[in-house]
Amino acid sequence: MFLSIATTHQPATDLGFLLNKHPDRLHELELTYGRLWIFYPEASETRCEAVLALDVDPVGLVRGKGQSNGLLDQYVNDRPYAASSFLSVALNKAFRTAMNGVSSARQDLADSAIALEAVVTPLPIRGGEAVLRQLFEPLGWQVRIAPVSGPQGDPASRYARLTLRGNARLNALLNHLYVLIPVMDDAKHYWVGEDEIDKLLKRGEGWLDTHPAKELIVRRYLRHRGVLARAALERLAPETHDEAIEPEARSEAEDRLEAPIRLNNARLAAVADALRATGAKIIADLGCGEGKLLQELLRERWVDRLIGLDPAASALDRAAKRLKLQMPGAPPEGRVTLLHGSLNYRDSRWSDADAAALVEVIEHLDADRLPLVERVVFGAARPRAVVVTTPNREYNTLFPTLAAGDFRHRDHRFEWTRAEFASWADRICEAYGYQVALSGIGQIDSMLGAPTQMAVFTRVSAAQ
Repeated sequence: MFLSIATTHQPATDLGFLLNKHPDRLHELELTYGRLWIFYPEASETRCEAVLALDVDPVGLVRGKGQSNGLLDQYVNDRPYAASSFLSVALNKAFRTAMNGVSSARQDLADSAIALEAVVTPLPIRGGEAVLRQLFEPLGWQVRIAPVSGPQGDPASRYARLTLRGNARLNALLNHLYVLIPVMDDAKHYWVGEDEIDKLLKRGEGWLDTHPAKELIVRRYLRHRGVLARAALERLAPETHDEAIEPEARSEAEDRLEAPIRLNNARLAAVADALRATGAKIIADLGCGEGKLLQELLRERWVDRLIGLDPAASALDRAAKRLKLQMPGAPPEGRVTLLHGSLNYRDSRWSDADAAALVEVIEHLDADRLPLVERVVFGAARPRAVVVTTPNREYNTLFPTLAAGDFRHRDHRFEWTRAEFASWADRICEAYGYQVALSGIGQIDSMLGAPTQMAVFTRVSAAQ
């Protein structure tokens, strides 16, 4: 089985420092189940490629193991050839320091996103190409799949050559591969116990908790052992707290503060009007919470399909009840779809939306996460229109119960002035090819503006 990692970040030969393997040497390592080699077929200033080749000994796998399945099952299988948990273990043995994000010589580079390309072949595709894309695309990778022909050129092969391209930290790529290769194989060559949960959480840190296919990944990685999978998902749940704020925590304090001016009703009506004006038919409510905007839009005949995305499963449960999904009087099947997922990752499930709404969402994001969301929404999905609302910090002085300098909610990471919001909107337009119209929602103060700010981004036709 074959894995290669390449970069065009210059000087490209710094890849050797990141992997802790010198490009001029052939590196060899003996394993209990075979042997691996690491070598560099290309090492120039403009491109450097490192290859891990793994040779699994099929006889050594079963010798002395007391197998009782017969010679055919023991010796005639794909284990010596197909990328599997054998390759993940070899990856950890060969590049453990790099997987931990450590480089004694180039730590600044190890902490940076660089241009990377990875090739894995032959990779089992249990579940087909759709599952493969479902695993890697939300992590920001461009996925290319080339089927590996079966016997006598049979095109209906269960294996493929996978190529990933993107900009990321090297340790992120290595950890994605470590977890997802055995997930695609849907098998492991060793007993899976509770210690595997620790391995999964360690290598999935920072991305697994918000991955749209989290449950699939956990089940397959833990060989469908239900008790272990449930334990892993329970341990993952707290990790989403910063982003997956419970709906009560997200709204109650603000609702009480803003109730006297009926701001929530005005905000939902203004967003619905703005979306109607775009001519969109498929709307994605990103950070939909309990589904209040979806409920507002469900009454509109001009909407063909609604998609609600939220990282909090409990919020989606409340949204489903509010919208009466799978209940008598429910909307027609397919008109409303609720998705558990994160805005930190590309997600093809809502990428066909004509317009997207982020209603009181961005202020809940940490500063280092906001650029990720910008790239996902405006750079990758690129809907024809995007409506964003956020509090106007200048207006806060008019709330009699709000102390000076306090935000409207304890979970807000920031609240912008009108000038700051306009500056951010202009940067989005310049970076991603949109134009923007800014306005206020709620009663307008002559000096301090409106309590809520709204930006309606429209994709510039030349950039379409």
